[in-house]
Amino acid sequence: MTILLIEDEPLIARQLLKLVRQLEPGATIEGPLASVQGICDYFTTIRSSGKPFPDLVISDIQLSDGVSFEAFRQINLNIPIIFTTAYDEYAIRAFKLNSLDYLLKPIDPEELKAALTKFHRWSANGIVGFDDQFRHFLSQLTEQSPVNHYKRRFSGHHLRQIISVPQEQVAYFLRNELIYLLTNEGKKLITDYKTLDELEELVDPARFFRANRQCLVSLDAVSGYRPHESQKLIVVLKNPNDKLELVVSKEKSGAFRHWIEG
Repeated sequence: MTILLIEDEPLIARQLLKLVRQLEPGATIEGPLASVQGICDYFTTIRSSGKPFPDLVISDIQLSDGVSFEAFRQINLNIPIIFTTAYDEYAIRAFKLNSLDYLLKPIDPEELKAALTKFHRWSANGIVGFDDQFRHFLSQLTEQSPVNHYKRRFSGHHLRQIISVPQEQVAYFLRNELIYLLTNEGKKLITDYKTLDELEELVDPARFFRANRQCLVSLDAVSGYRPHESQKLIVVLKNPNDKLELVVSKEKSGAFRHWIEG
């Protein structure tokens, strides 16, 4: 059996890979793929080479460049899929699609085990895919309003755990050799992101502002600002961190005022 993993968060991808290997030691695991384009390229290569498709797909819904539904629509996929998602809106859609199963992040090992058991039961009964129902769902999805592709959750390391943080709980991202995520409660996580430029492409600019080279701050964490020397601004945080003086440069001060005022 071949299982394809689709997940754009490196930490979660490694955790998922480890879990699947434990639960399906005899399976061949491919991926993880991290983007809509990566999915399309993968299946294009499979088709041109004449290789068989995977038997099962475990797929995140929100990817770095869109939603996985877009790729499945383009390639006309008809394979059992276990969807994973960090928030309920897409979970409900996937459930209505009558997908094999869906899992809310962070993924519970027992729930993944149950989903894989369900897959084996489907296979034993000769159920191999979704066919018309799946394609009908995808066609309906494309007729709806455009999907917001900004990331809504971010993961990081804390006390030997991988924690998934909703964007509403992110105070700011800080670059200090590594990229750290600071929560509203003051928890500090180490992320796998390499640069703030990378993160800036993933976050909603209405909710996050690149204050300077070291910090990407969330609107939910800001209570206001005060003037500083040379027309710079000091950001006042709702939960201040004594070690951080968040300064907005003179060049960005006008854009920051516009951002915080909506």
